[in-house]
Amino acid sequence: MQTATPLSSRPSADSVAPFFPPVRGTPDEAKVPWMLVGVLAPILLLTFLFSPAGRLNWALEVGPGLVGICVLAATFRRFPMSRWVYVCVFLHVLVLTYGGYYTYALTPLGDWARDTFALSRNPYDRLGHFVQGFFPAFIIREVLLRATPLRRGGWLNFLTGSVALAISAFYELLEWWAALALDPEGGDKFLGTQGDIWDAQWDMFLALCGATLAMALLGRAHLKSIEKLVTRAKVTST
Repeated sequence: MQTATPLSSRPSADSVAPFFPPVRGTPDEAKVPWMLVGVLAPILLLTFLFSPAGRLNWALEVGPGLVGICVLAATFRRFPMSRWVYVCVFLHVLVLTYGGYYTYALTPLGDWARDTFALSRNPYDRLGHFVQGFFPAFIIREVLLRATPLRRGGWLNFLTGSVALAISAFYELLEWWAALALDPEGGDKFLGTQGDIWDAQWDMFLALCGATLAMALLGRAHLKSIEKLVTRAKVTST
């Protein structure tokens, strides 16, 4: 018969630590994020000033991405992210900016896809909500890996997908509140439903699909980027 392990010999909750050690932001580590911001800044300024959809619509569509950049900048010193995450944020903001510049329902790329593949609507907003789950999934996953005791596996993937879905659902609420606060024309531009009564449900579903594919296809590459971040931090500290 197996003897019970005394309670005093079991590891306490306080001894369970994140798998990756803490990393501090350094000027050398900031070079890649600053380079990406340098490329992004003129694009943001020019699209804001000359948006055919109007500056208010641009601000509503691109604003969440700018808030995300500010949060990453504010937390960089005590919690720098992997370079993989910064590149993902850069690409995500480009997708948002293109949609904010034209409005999602009127993007030329979406019109081309609609006409080429005989679709019933401009599908660019579907892409926007897919990447709303795809790119942020890496931020969520990295925070869980580096700031909690979670390890790679089912629970990490489940929680990453759940948080991505929750963010998408909350964004649908924000869109609803913004549309109520705007005039009918402005609200319709922002929502971009294009007559689809299931638009909000499609948006949340595609965000979940994006997060799931991100973890399934690129989870290993993301993990290697985190490991390189930790390795660079060790070299710098020695």
